[in-house]
Amino acid sequence: MIGTALTAGVTGILWAFWGRQAILPGLVFGALATSLQFAAVKAVKQVWEAEFSVFVGRWGLGMGLRLVGVLLFLAAVLVNRELFPPVPTAFAYLGVLIPLLFMEMRFLK
Repeated sequence: MIGTALTAGVTGILWAFWGRQAILPGLVFGALATSLQFAAVKAVKQVWEAEFSVFVGRWGLGMGLRLVGVLLFLAAVLVNRELFPPVPTAFAYLGVLIPLLFMEMRFLK
């Protein structure tokens, strides 16, 4: 729910500053950030009470998922720069992911 609202808000900001060409990157990479963060939190939540070594492994998996998002950003910009302009695309991914990261502890409880 929060990720969807952040995606809509970030996409609106992108549209206001970059026009219609920023809507697709806003929606795609906002949704990607939301999905990856959801998967990362779910992975950690399953082992929240486990031993530290198990917990750290899942935490590393979550960080790896977020890194996949960065690699997908790079691929999208390199493959089709007109469809995914670098600045709006990066702003979409980070503009949704960073607030979700700050709220991660709330999701884990």
